[in-house]
Amino acid sequence: MDKIIIEGPNILSGQINISGAKNSALPILASTILANGTCQLKQVPKVQDISTMIAMLAHMGVNAKLENNIVTTNENNQKGTTAPYEIVRKMRGSVCALGPLLTRYGEAHISLPGGCVIGTRPIDLHLKGLKALGASIQIEHGYVHASCKKLKGCRIFLGGNFGSSVLATDNIMMAATLAEGTTIISGAACEPEVVDLANFLIKMGAKITGAGSHNITIEGVSKLTGATHTIIPDRIEAGTFLIAGAMCGQNLTINNMIPEHLDALFDAFDRLGIKYKRHQSKVELSYSGDYTSACDITTLPYPGFATDLQAQIMTLLAVQPITSVITEKIFPDRFMHAAELDRMGAKINIDGGTAIITGQSNLSGAEVMASDLRASAALILAGLVAKGTTTINRVYHLDRGYENMVGKLASLGAKITRKS
Repeated sequence: MDKIIIEGPNILSGQINISGAKNSALPILASTILANGTCQLKQVPKVQDISTMIAMLAHMGVNAKLENNIVTTNENNQKGTTAPYEIVRKMRGSVCALGPLLTRYGEAHISLPGGCVIGTRPIDLHLKGLKALGASIQIEHGYVHASCKKLKGCRIFLGGNFGSSVLATDNIMMAATLAEGTTIISGAACEPEVVDLANFLIKMGAKITGAGSHNITIEGVSKLTGATHTIIPDRIEAGTFLIAGAMCGQNLTINNMIPEHLDALFDAFDRLGIKYKRHQSKVELSYSGDYTSACDITTLPYPGFATDLQAQIMTLLAVQPITSVITEKIFPDRFMHAAELDRMGAKINIDGGTAIITGQSNLSGAEVMASDLRASAALILAGLVAKGTTTINRVYHLDRGYENMVGKLASLGAKITRKS
């Protein structure tokens, strides 16, 4: 099992390019199940979750190949409608094949994704939406068995206890493209990744309006064709490197990003006093000393502060001479990284869905354990500024969502290596 070793503290300088968004690429790959024809997807990140999705598509008869960050899928030679446990257990995003399989072939058998270290993540909104469209749903032996003669459009409310669900919105939107009549998704997720999927479906021939708002309208069509599409840049990877720059950057430029996708992060930077320059597709910034203004964070659905940047911003706040509060409204249990940061000298107190961070200037290197994807990134950020050696174990989580993060940081001057 690999580990990442960092010698700190570090100063980062130079330029990097942000990869395509994993959370866009996964449902877009699943949507190729709907295509009559060849699809070509550009700027696909080379991460483990993409490999898992390609393996699942192959299991169903979709021949997909990733080369030079381009995925080409051949016309679907459908041979199965089952997503088995051995694939789904590796990646929760596999569940977004449920809608495409059901609407095109009239049935789908998807293993339940199970638990997650960041908290309970049920798929009740997915099933609610599909039932509203006319699907018959049974759950047995750990699988969702869905069937229908023909899905029929209707009005569906998809709001949940913790806000809108991105994957549920994706699933129902894909299912509705081939349903009879009009579907209106009320309480839809507004994330840029949902808009990216909608844009690809429109290129395939779908009739969709309202993506990016809480009300999406889909007019069903008889078939969808192949299309070519470029995945949007990954806003979470961009945010992670921006936070790294705010912690130890010197004339750092983050290229190939969409700054407006991170307005909530820039609002936090403004409150902290972090200086940066926004351009159309890049941001420049440098660390300019301790930030002394208080900055409390609450994670919310887009355009609020992203839960996927919560661990990283906690690391930044832990090394500032201020006391801050982070309230986690999406996944209240998503604080596994806090104990590992404490091992490095941070002072973080967890109370339910709230973290109180008593900041200080110095962290010290230590051996730590990554619990999930974003926690891995947070511990790397901590290692960059900590004095001495930081060893991060279980870094296979990082491979799920960051393309060559170690290499990108090394190109900026970080003393970071990966070893088996």
